[in-house]
Amino acid sequence: MTAAARLPQPPAVRAVLTRHRLRPIEALPWVCAIAVYYAFPDYLALGGQILVMTLFVLSLDLVLGYAGIVTLGHAAFFGTGAYVAGILAVRGWAEPLSGLVAAGAAAGIVGFLTGLVVLRTRGLTLLMVTLVVTQMLQEAANKLGWLTGGADGLQGITIPPVLGLFRFDMFGRTAYLYGLAALFIGWVVARTIVHSPFGRSLTGIRENVTRMQAIGSPVFRRKLAVYVVSAALAGIAGAVLTQTTQFVGLQVLGFEMSAVVIIMLILGGIGRLYGAFIGAPLYMIAQDQLAKDDPANWLFWIGLFLLLVVLFARGGVLGLADRILPRLRKGGDGG
Repeated sequence: MTAAARLPQPPAVRAVLTRHRLRPIEALPWVCAIAVYYAFPDYLALGGQILVMTLFVLSLDLVLGYAGIVTLGHAAFFGTGAYVAGILAVRGWAEPLSGLVAAGAAAGIVGFLTGLVVLRTRGLTLLMVTLVVTQMLQEAANKLGWLTGGADGLQGITIPPVLGLFRFDMFGRTAYLYGLAALFIGWVVARTIVHSPFGRSLTGIRENVTRMQAIGSPVFRRKLAVYVVSAALAGIAGAVLTQTTQFVGLQVLGFEMSAVVIIMLILGGIGRLYGAFIGAPLYMIAQDQLAKDDPANWLFWIGLFLLLVVLFARGGVLGLADRILPRLRKGGDGG
């Protein structure tokens, strides 16, 4: 061993080198998900949808939280995957796993083609172009009724058992585990990207594009690459939703879907990887409960809740936890 290798590494270097290592706390979301399966069997249908939206939010976090690409049209990829999975099933290709792959590939292709244009813009223009792309796809789905079902939605979707063994039942057991498996694979992909040199370069692009260009980083190609990966993950999330509910309608390509996924990410924490695991369940459980308690005004309470988070919990729930936990530790040490 050389003398240089024996020198102690600066804290910043050690943090970067050890950042990719799995920590025990990272098992918590999966332990909770498995516990929910056994503890709340009557809510597995809702739980399956929460898992789908968590994957969708996770895909958005890659482009918004890490690459700094602000978009109002992420539903374009979610809807593409949803419709591809549904159309394939109706046309005779109903095998679920290959349907997921096809949906992810189709969404990735849409992400690549639109990214060539979208990522050359910035600011308000970027927001408007992403929104226009989604609206164009929604209108195309509406007009091509012979293929997509139009305003009535694509019906008659029948999905065979996963691997020929696990049938989608009315209680949502298989759907929940299927969504959990898809989310886990998506998390592995996202985590690998975030903790790789490529992921660190995305953070640099988010913080200072000019400086990254000055040091020779291929900014556009890297933004396009993560945009495509994010689109593919969103497409897989949409496909899981179609396969587990056996229906797909125009709402998967709507502006509301793009807005809701951003709200979920803000609630959990942008650029934190695990913000999706908090924001999606928090929003959907609150929505479900408020819609039962106050059907006429539940949107008002959701808006008020979001306003409080933005004002008093900047950085989302994870950001709030980062500020509170150190104070609690200091208080405990002082006691």
